[in-house]
Amino acid sequence: MSVDLQTIGYEGCTIDAVVDTLRAAGTKLLIDVRAVAQSRKPGFSKRQLAAALDEAGIAYVHLQGLGTPKPGRDAVRAGHPERMVPIFREHMRSDRAQAELAQAKGLAAERTACLLCFERDHKTCHRTLVAEMIVAETEQAVRHLMS
Repeated sequence: MSVDLQTIGYEGCTIDAVVDTLRAAGTKLLIDVRAVAQSRKPGFSKRQLAAALDEAGIAYVHLQGLGTPKPGRDAVRAGHPERMVPIFREHMRSDRAQAELAQAKGLAAERTACLLCFERDHKTCHRTLVAEMIVAETEQAVRHLMS
């Protein structure tokens, strides 16, 4: 029996709320799929996030190669998430992105993992595309968490 693959966005949330949501969902590993693991939101920059997760018993890994390139991030910020999709799909053809996708597939198959990015709505975030790429091979169910 396989475990679900989870996703979560932290837009509008506190670090405590996200960690509580992950803990309640049984998350064992958070896979950070942001190209830039820095945030102006307190607690969500890479080191702070990893420390908060470690304290909660949740492992952390940053797979930068699964992040959206700057032109894709700019499209989302401009209110055009549909423009991000082809940019991200092209990016995913790179060797680094494919290697990190393979790593994510292996990690997600081993334990309950959650993909993290900024956008609250998974429908406008590339993490949904990453999740689709993972489950195409692993056949896991995807569960989108909300804090």
